Formats: sequence, structure tokens, C-alpha cells
Amino acid sequence: MKIAIIGATGNAGSAIYKEALKRGHEVTGYVRHPDKSIGVLPPDAELVQQDAFTLTRDQLLAYDAVVDAFATTVEQAYLHIDLADHLIHELRETTSPRLVFILGAGSLETDGKLLYDLLKNDPHAPAFINTPKNQLREYQLLQWTDNVNWVGISPSMNFEHGPATKYVRGDNTLLKDEEGQSVLNSGTLAVALLDELEKPTIKQARFTARNA
Repeated sequence: MKIAIIGATGNAGSAIYKEALKRGHEVTGYVRHPDKSIGVLPPDAELVQQDAFTLTRDQLLAYDAVVDAFATTVEQAYLHIDLADHLIHELRETTSPRLVFILGAGSLETDGKLLYDLLKNDPHAPAFINTPKNQLREYQLLQWTDNVNWVGISPSMNFEHGPATKYVRGDNTLLKDEEGQSVLNSGTLAVALLDELEKPTIKQARFTARNA
């Protein structure tokens, strides 16, 4: 496949880039600061320096899959919604490329509630809650989008930089292991996502995964 990754130098984006490349796909990373790829991506990585908000319909249509692994500050977390809206707008009434969104865990259900509703009561919430709040709204936007071929993946509560492991896959419920831990490595996310891209099982829906 021809795969574009927005935010290819980030934790999720770089792992997805390397996993896709390992599997023989043609991968292009869209980045704001190419220098951040040094030591993160292969020296010969195919990179385009471009603001994701300027990506056009014609550019996006050149790919089989476009992965939104965009990252930003807590203060500007609303940009997650803005970028999703831009990509959706550019690809209305299309079936290809498949738009892939790396969503937060806050929109997953746990103990009969959304994880976000539990997180916002954390004493330290003011320092981070803006990100899960806006990624929840991003997912809600996607749920109303029925004329774009999209798929989302939400990591576990703890999303960590790390190598690929075997994984457990779920749908809308936060996954925990036998000890109550909810952890997903960046390498594991990349494997789970590429498995879904290569052998699609869902459309216009979201799934989640945790380290096995």
C-alpha cells in the first residue's frame, strides 16, 4: 500500500512508519520539523515538510491509507478536532484512502463510564485533561461521519514508547490485564494498526488494543 503518516516523527507515528516500511509498504511521512526524524526514523525516510492543515484532496487521494498521528500541546489540543475536520472535508464522498485516526483512551468505556469522566476528577487533571477532552470530541465527530472511509484506534490508558508485543484487541471498552494494568506500547499499536489495514475487519468504527 501507499501510506501517508501525518506526524511521522512522534511516538505513534514513528512506530507506524517503521512497521509499515518493514512490511514492504510505500510510506511517506508528513512533518513540520524534519530534523526531529534524526535518530527516530531511518536516514533515508521519505519525508515531506508540510503543515497538515494545507493537505489537499488531490494529495490525499494519492494514498491507500492516511494516518493521522498528529500530536500537539495540551493547550492546543483542539487542533485534534480541527485536523480531523479538515481531512474529512477534503475526502467527503470517497472510499479511498482509508483515513486512520490515533484517538485517545478517554473515549473508551470502563466501569460503566467513559474513562474521560473518571480522568477529569483526577487532582492533576488541569495539567492534562484538555487532550483527552478534545480527542473524545474528535471521536464524536467521526461517529457522525458516514461518507468517508475512516477507522480509529484508541490505545490503553498508559500509552508508552516501547517494542512490539503480542496484543489483545477490543472495541469500545478499556482493556486491562489480570493485574488491572492497561498498557499499550507504541510498537504494539503499530502492529495492531497494520494488521487492520492489511486485513480490514471494521469500517467507520474504532477499536482498541493492549499489550498481551
